[in-house]
Formats: sequence, C-alpha cells, structure tokens
Amino acid sequence: MTQALDHRKETLETLENDYFDLVIIGGGITGAGIALDAVTRGLKVALVEKNDFASGTSSKSTKLIHGGLRYLKQLEFGLVREVGKERAILHKLATHLVRPEKMLLPLTKDGNYGKIIASVGLMVYDVLADVEKQDQRKMLSPQETFALEPLLNPAKVEGGGLYSEYQTDDFRLVIELLKAAQNEGAKILNYATCTAFIQKAGKISGITIKDTLSGEEVNIYSDYVINAAGPWSDQLRGFQESVQGKKLHLTKGVHLVVPFEKLPVKQSIYFDVPDGRMMFAIPKKDITYIGTTDTTYVETPDQVKTEKTDVDYIIASVNHFFPEAQLQVTDIVSSWAGIRPLIEEEGKSASEISRKDEIFISEQGLITIAGGKLTGYRKMAKRAVETLLDIRHHNTRQKVPKCKTKKYKLPGNGFKNIKSIARYKKKLVQSHPYASAQDISYLVDLYGKQSTQILQNADGSSLIEAELRFCIEKEWVLHLTDFFIYRTGRLFFDIDSVNAHKDFVAEQMTNELGWSSEQKKKELDELNQKIVDATVFE
Repeated sequence: MTQALDHRKETLETLENDYFDLVIIGGGITGAGIALDAVTRGLKVALVEKNDFASGTSSKSTKLIHGGLRYLKQLEFGLVREVGKERAILHKLATHLVRPEKMLLPLTKDGNYGKIIASVGLMVYDVLADVEKQDQRKMLSPQETFALEPLLNPAKVEGGGLYSEYQTDDFRLVIELLKAAQNEGAKILNYATCTAFIQKAGKISGITIKDTLSGEEVNIYSDYVINAAGPWSDQLRGFQESVQGKKLHLTKGVHLVVPFEKLPVKQSIYFDVPDGRMMFAIPKKDITYIGTTDTTYVETPDQVKTEKTDVDYIIASVNHFFPEAQLQVTDIVSSWAGIRPLIEEEGKSASEISRKDEIFISEQGLITIAGGKLTGYRKMAKRAVETLLDIRHHNTRQKVPKCKTKKYKLPGNGFKNIKSIARYKKKLVQSHPYASAQDISYLVDLYGKQSTQILQNADGSSLIEAELRFCIEKEWVLHLTDFFIYRTGRLFFDIDSVNAHKDFVAEQMTNELGWSSEQKKKELDELNQKIVDATVFE
C-alpha cells in the first residue's frame, strides 16, 4: 500500500474515532473555504466529498475572479462591491493562481452598453471594487478598440472600454485551500458519500459516510454540520426535512474550447450576443475558450454535459460578433458543462436570478449555504462559519474567534507580485535544462513554488511522472480523471496531452495504487467517456 493510501486509511480511522466541532459536506470552493476558515479559528474540522474535489460547479466556471460587471445592470451594488474587493485579496493570497487580466468591452450599435452607460458603469465598477489607479478603466475610440482587437467588425464598433479582471484555475484554487486546511489540522476525504445524518435528541450530531473505494461505512460525530454541496444541497436537506420555501434553481453553463488560431483574440473580451446576453472569449496559451450559456436545468446534476443545442448557441453567438471567425462544430477541441446552484426567485429567468448566497438552518440544526460566486467564496465561508459560531456562542457563551483567511497565503504562493513569478520561472528554466520554458510556465501557473519539488523529482524520470507522483502523494489523486481533469485541467486546455499520456499514467497509477488489470481498464474507460462527453455533442 502506498503512502497515499496509508494516509487515506488513517484519515478514515480518525474520522470514525474522533469527535469534531464541525463536519462539512462538499469539497468544492465553498466547502474548502469553510474548512480553512473554521480550522484557523481553532475548530476541529472534517470535510467529505462524494466524488473528487472541485468535480462539480467549482471546476466548471469561466475561470475568472471577476467583479461581476453585469450585476451593475441588476443594481446589485453590494454584490459588485464585495466580490470586487475580494479580487485584490485573492490575488495576494494566491498570486500565481489569480492573475491580472485586461478585459475589453467593445461598444457596438444596438449593444447592451452605450458609450455613456459603459463609461459610467465602468467608473462605478472601479470605485466599488477599489481598483488601483493604474488598473482603472480606460475608454477607447473606435480606432483604438479595433487596433486592440482586429477581429472585431469595424462597421459595428463605436468604441470600447478596457478594464481589469483576474484569470484563475478554479480547480487548483480548491485544491490549495484544502491543502492549507489539512496543514492546519483539518481531516479531508474525497470519494466519501454522505448517506445519512446522525441525530440525537432531535438535533443533528454527525453524519454517516460510505467510502467509495472500500464500501466501508463510517459514522462521524460532530457538534455541527454544514451542507456546502452546491447543486446537491437540496438533496441533502431532503435527508432530514421537507425542502420548502426557498430552494435551489439550477442553471447550466457551457464553455467551448477552440484552437487559438481559430479565434485569435489578443486579450479577453466581454461581448454582446443577439439575445441580449453577454459572453466571454478568453485566450489561454494555444487555445481560446468561449461561453457561457445560462439555461434552467431540471435533470440530475450528476449527468450534466455539453449538448448540441449549447454548442449551436455559442457558435452562432461568436460568429455573429466575430464574422471572420466562421467557427464550426468541427473546430471544437474540448468543452465543459457545469451547474450553478442559485436561489430560486419567482418570475425571474436563469440570467436574471441573483448570484447572492444564502444560509438556511433546519430545525435539526443543519446549516446549509448555497448560491454565491467563485469570487466571493472567502466571504461566503466567513458568513457560514460565523453563523455556526453565533449559534455556539448563544448556547455556550464561548468567545467568537476572528476570521484569519484575509491574509492566509495558500500553498505554492511565495510571490510578492507578477514580476516575481516571471523571475522564478526564468530561474527554473536555467536550473532545470531538461524542462522547456513552456513546461516550466505550465507548472508554475498551477503549482507555484511547489514546482521546485516536482522538477526535482523529474530528474531521472519524465516530467508528467513527477507531476503525477506529487498529485498522488500531496493532493488526494485516486483516479485517472482526478489527475487529468481536477488537478491539471488537461482535459479542458490540452486534450491532446490526455490522449498522448493516458496509457502511461494509467500504468504508473496501477503501480502506485495497486490496481488490478480490471480496475485499470475501468479507469481508462471512464476517462475515455469524459473525453467523449467533452468532444461529442448530441
């Protein structure tokens, strides 16, 4: 048995034998944020996730830590202010993962934003989000806008606005939060499904989980349970109460990936589409990804995938705005589809529903947090933990400790700014000649200063083998899909590398994790199905 499996067994034993202040259900961005917040306040914390970490909504976003410009149109000034301020904080906490990104808002005839509205809106956006002076919005003439982005239709462009956002890898943010929480003492476990709530005297006092790997059932006892299961939150609430009143409204968001040469935008663009919505086109190395859709979703969140109607809508929208692109379905190299767990608002369409988070507390004491945005995860976590602490204070008069996550740098972040990241990459290129500059950049963008450890392990073996070993030993990787999707994003952004390396990685994981030949075949079959889901549309 490998060190990773030994550690998993020890975690299961601790979950079964210890008593916790808090158990969190859900290993997405919200659950991960809650785990770090709670454990750094001195709580004894456990977190369980039924699949892999970030495998739900938290790996399917637009990969932006953004201030929500469109929420100004819905007059949600408080939301814009909160998430706008959080961008700068998150950049300091994870400098290598939350990277500055200029966004171009072209102003076109019959578009959502006229010159005056755009100028005032972006100015308000800068004020609400406390944007530093050098990054504040710049309004552009038609000529300046077209010079920045020649793919635009010059006959339609009336000007533009250039403003600041941040790009990220959402799944990596989740993993680093969980590693930070574990470093502080939290017990973290994936592939552990909550099957029931334990009750004592009419109050929830823990949960029963089933370990997917062994089939073993374990009871975890705790004072409090927080439900942070995203799209599955109502399903969990239904285990112990009838879900009435406010409930989730699930919406589906799809993104498509095309080769950069098919849509060679010079920077990220936020553009109008014919039905009155807005979309993003974001370049990332040798690909451009585009999206997103926003449609009501009524099926099980476990089955979400990109469908032909999603593809047709996005392709038509892009071709309408960038007529020279002439994208076709055959240009798509990958895609992802995710579910947003929004709070139901009667009479509102999927796009109109607020992205605010809300907290529900059941009669049995289950605390559920739902809604919200990736950018606001830290504030969501703070509200959830302080809700718990207020209840505890009311019951026990224990002092409520302060939140510490505002200045808690995540693993891999030893950088002062973007320039220091560039210097670190250059240093690694010089000290590790067997790795290309492209490989170094890829590693540092994902792992930050942890790249040094991976590169040291690659001396004498392949780079992907060293990366895989790091992810197995440090990041709970148990399946092929864990590695190729939820740790590295290769299925999204470099699908050719998945096809090129999947057999080698399967062989390495067979050796590391003791798979049988049947298990190895099953793993490859499941990964191949994910490839089909990302590339074949019905």
